[in-house]
Order: sequence, then C-alpha cells, then structure tokens
Amino acid sequence: MQDIIRQLEEKRRLARLGGGQKRIYAQHAKGKLTARERIDLLLDPDSFEEWDMFVEHRSTDFGMEENTIPGDGVVTGFGTVNGRLIFVYSQDFTVFGGSLSESHAEKICKIMDQAMKVGAPVIGINDSGGARIQEGVASLAGYAEVFQRNVLASGVIPQISMIMGPSAGGAVYSPAMTDFIFMVEGTSYMFVTGPEVVKTVTHEEVTQEELGGAVTHTTKSGVADKAFDDDAEALLMLRRFIDFLPANNREQPPVRPTPDLGDRIETSLDTLIPDDAAKPYDMKELITKVVDEGDFFELQPGYAANIIVGFGRMEGATVGIVANQPMVLAGCSRMTSFRFFASSLTLSGSAEGTGPLPLTRMAF
Repeated sequence: MQDIIRQLEEKRRLARLGGGQKRIYAQHAKGKLTARERIDLLLDPDSFEEWDMFVEHRSTDFGMEENTIPGDGVVTGFGTVNGRLIFVYSQDFTVFGGSLSESHAEKICKIMDQAMKVGAPVIGINDSGGARIQEGVASLAGYAEVFQRNVLASGVIPQISMIMGPSAGGAVYSPAMTDFIFMVEGTSYMFVTGPEVVKTVTHEEVTQEELGGAVTHTTKSGVADKAFDDDAEALLMLRRFIDFLPANNREQPPVRPTPDLGDRIETSLDTLIPDDAAKPYDMKELITKVVDEGDFFELQPGYAANIIVGFGRMEGATVGIVANQPMVLAGCSRMTSFRFFASSLTLSGSAEGTGPLPLTRMAF
C-alpha cells in the first residue's frame, strides 16, 4: 500500500511539473506565469479542485507513446472567485506547446458540460500553439467538440477567454466564440495563420504583434475587449470583472453592499454639460460620478471610442451601460459596438419574474 501511495505522489509531482523545470524557467523568462500559477492567482486561496490530473494522450504515432506527461497540457477543474463557483481550464505551454490532443479536448469538454449542468461560468486561459499535429484529424475532431460546447453554452452561462500566450490555428476559434476576450500586451497573440504563412502566400512581411497582438485586436479588429500589462494584472482584473456577471441565464448578478446611497446628490453634474451644444464633454466623467463608488468596468476602450460600453453598479446591482462619447466624433453611434455589447447581454441574469439585467443608455 505504501508503495502505491509513493507512486501516486510521484505522478502528482510530475503532473505539477508540467513540461519540466527548464521549460518553466523559459516561460518565466518571457514574463509569463505557468498554467498552475495562473489558476492560483485567479481563484480564491485553496479553493481549486483539479480534475483528470493523470490523463495522458493515446497517440502511438511518431514515437509519441514514449513521450507522455500527466495532464496532457491542460489543467482543468473548479474553484471559487470571491466565493462564487467558477469552472476553469488553463493550457500549459510547457507541455507540447499547449497543443490540443484528443485527450486534452476531452478534459476541456468535461468541465464545460459540468458548468452548463450546474449553471456556473467557464473561464478559459489560452496559451496554445494549436492542434497537436502528431494526432492529425483526431486533434481536429477534438476542436469540433469544444466548439460544439461553446455553441451550447452561449446564452446559458458566461464564457470568458483570457489569452495569455499564442492562440494560433485551431486554438483561436473557440475564444472568438466566447462572450468576452481579454489579452496580455506583448505576450498574447490571436491569429489563424502566423507571419510565415502570410509571407509565403501574400509576400507581405508582418510581425506577430501586427498580425494578432493585443493592440491590434483591441484597437483595430475589436475582437478583444481589453488588454492588460502582464499576467498578474490580467487575472486580478478578471476577478473584479466576474463579479459583474450572473452565474447563468436564470440568476441575477450578485448585489454588493455599498456605502454609496441611491439618493446621493452629485452637484458637479449641474455644470458637466456645457450650455453650448457644440462643445463636447467627457461622458466617462458622468458615468463614474453616477455609478456606485465610481466603479466602472469599461469594455473595448480603444475600439470605436465614440461609444462607451461596460458594466457598473447602481445601489449595489449590476447595470450594463451604453453611452455616446461626445469627445470622439461627436458621439456618433457605431452599431457594431452596440451589437457586440447587446449580444454579450444575452447571457445576463434573468430569474423568473425579475426580467433581464438593467441596460442603461446614456445619450444626451
């Protein structure tokens, strides 16, 4: 019995080590945390319960049967964020570059199925080079199963993607189908094919950052909702963001106690809007003065800046805010931004008889 326990502990040690200490050092040298470090920072202390820690791939081609690592490149399980149940998966770039195998996909699908069953959000921490080429179509079939869960979960539970490394090839489709996407500047990329393929096909030289970096997707394409300076800031801001969302489409978001009373008088609003209609004013100032304690989480601040979208609270309850920004293009509406935000609100909490999440539209 003692021998079996020692073998089990050794296997746990290997699983926690991922691709090995050398690759962990390389990950840290790039300014990136490991898959497990990211989960530890995201979730409440000691709340994470891991699933399928010892799962390994089943490939026997190209000598893969001699190269197995427990966990197979993704850490999955559940825990709590500010006391609320969350399901999470975190791809491990130190194991086969975070590439997706059939077993890897099955682990992700398992937690997504469970999240839909119990009505809890799913957070995907993406750091993957794409499909595991040694497995061929089996890997691609794994992506199909993940995409199917993205579709089934849409409008049922919040799906959030945190891009914290490359998300290339097949790995980029699933995040694009989720409700919210956040990136890390300088280390995260989203593209279907990389710069070398672009150069071969179009003879155009482009960097990874220009092709699919955080700046590109938060200012030009509008694919990502927000970018952060590093892994630590991104995960801490994600903890803050998740508090604005409901657990599923049959619940309301949590109501937070606040000392900011609903009958508070903000005298500065009397002079915020100029008498001259031709003069612009900053709508963000109005929003931060109206919401509880000035806490406003803006989405896509660098994209279509003539419209402001985001979440805040009034009397402790979450509200979605869509506002014209007179400081940019006189606040002319961009329906693309509004549609994106409105589609995000399809997952907003609605319990029987209570109605949907309040949507405040500020247009003056």
